[in-house]
Amino acid sequence: MNTVQYKCPNCGAELTYAPGQQRFACQFCNSFFTEDEMQRLFQQMEQNAHQAADQTAETLDHESDEKAFEEGVRLYTCQSCGAQIIAEEETAATFCYYCHAPVVLAGRLSGAYRPRWVLPFALSREQATERFQEWCKKRWFLPKSFTSEKQLEKMSGVYVPFWLTNCECDAAIDGIAKRVRSWTEGDYRVTETQEYRVSRAALIPYRGVPADGSQKIEDALMNAIEPFPYQKLKPFQMRYLSGFMAQKYDVSYENVLPQVQSRVEQSSYQMLRQDIVGYTSVILTNQSAALRNVQHDYVLLPVWFMNYRYRGKDYHFAINGQTGKQAGTPPMSWAKALICSGVVAAIVMILAVLLLGVL
Repeated sequence: MNTVQYKCPNCGAELTYAPGQQRFACQFCNSFFTEDEMQRLFQQMEQNAHQAADQTAETLDHESDEKAFEEGVRLYTCQSCGAQIIAEEETAATFCYYCHAPVVLAGRLSGAYRPRWVLPFALSREQATERFQEWCKKRWFLPKSFTSEKQLEKMSGVYVPFWLTNCECDAAIDGIAKRVRSWTEGDYRVTETQEYRVSRAALIPYRGVPADGSQKIEDALMNAIEPFPYQKLKPFQMRYLSGFMAQKYDVSYENVLPQVQSRVEQSSYQMLRQDIVGYTSVILTNQSAALRNVQHDYVLLPVWFMNYRYRGKDYHFAINGQTGKQAGTPPMSWAKALICSGVVAAIVMILAVLLLGVL
């Protein structure tokens, strides 16, 4: 397996993408390089890596079934320390676990697995850590180890595979609307109810409807940190992965299409329903929708992840790598909760005793 490591032309150290600078940085000599400079410096290196990866892929096609296991994992050598590391089938870029040098697995994102777009990180690790600590301050019963330095070191910048859908939804709804008014005539209360047949129809355009392309990442967690600023998407270049982790998709577009369709349809019905105004109540009797001109792109979106295992259960926390929006299910320390309950109970008891003494 060929690897690509982007070395600083000034000192030879690894280059990583610096979200705060929106440039590529060398942490040793403090050099910075723009996208155009990186393009000129490493274009030939990337082409060589892709050619070598393609040749390897052709060889693998002729191997026997005895090497099926080898096709499920990848073994590569870190060019900095020489360590050999196994990467999962879904892994596209990672760190060397021994020397922490950023390594991109060349060829893993070629062909059908090569994204069309990538949304670079805008939030640095330090900024993501600060957001996480602010989030934790509002939650009193977190385990102490949840915010420890050792735990914070586990926060990783990951490019998550997503499918983005552009389409038009031809939607229509029908219903019965009621307008009710009441008034008093002498000793009587009169209520008048008028019924109307209502309908709405529209061809609604949608751009960039997201669907998570990874089985290992919770869809609800990804939905909670939306939206991503898709206007900042850039044509995919492997150099954006340097210094971060990445996965290739393991959920095909055909499998996420029903989810996209349901999301678009429900959104369309809601928009049409909101256009029916001026009535006391509306009961829908029929609704229909069809997607037109469906197009999709495979993209990588930036997310800061942290996993925490507490009492045999995994808790996941995620931060949008562009906007900083965060979500997660926090663990609860029952010891802290019991102590707090005990303190509250003691205060209540003291107040009760004082109150009885006054009486």
